[in-house]
Amino acid sequence: MLQTLKIKIVQEMKIAMRAKDKIRLGAIRLILSDIKRIEVDERIELDDTRVLVVLDKMVKQRKDSATQYANADRQELADLELDEIEVIQEFLPEALSESEILTIVSEAIQTIGATSMKDMGAIMGIIKPKIQGRADAGEVSKIIKTKLK
Repeated sequence: MLQTLKIKIVQEMKIAMRAKDKIRLGAIRLILSDIKRIEVDERIELDDTRVLVVLDKMVKQRKDSATQYANADRQELADLELDEIEVIQEFLPEALSESEILTIVSEAIQTIGATSMKDMGAIMGIIKPKIQGRADAGEVSKIIKTKLK
């Protein structure tokens, strides 16, 4: 049987509990809490794709928080956010390199014959599933904008 991402996260939580790794355990509990909240709200069982969306969102939120804490001279809180990011990223697929992102963007532009910014939504629609959990959508959209100018 294929091991789902959610099952892997639960298993890692048990390992963190046994190892008494409080930071790791806390971050994993936050992940499972977010997943469970969505499952209860929407009355569904999340698949791996949707779990990746949740993890992506959590990383983005923590990056924003870490930046805000650092700007407010609260480095200990920023460090905690960065530690959580590290744990969350363990469950995400390997990040795409810049050249891989450029290739995906170029292929999407060619596929739909995009010529202007009006095609941005269609391009993102093609690209989003390929980059989910592997690249920041904001950064990818900047690359698309430079290509379409």
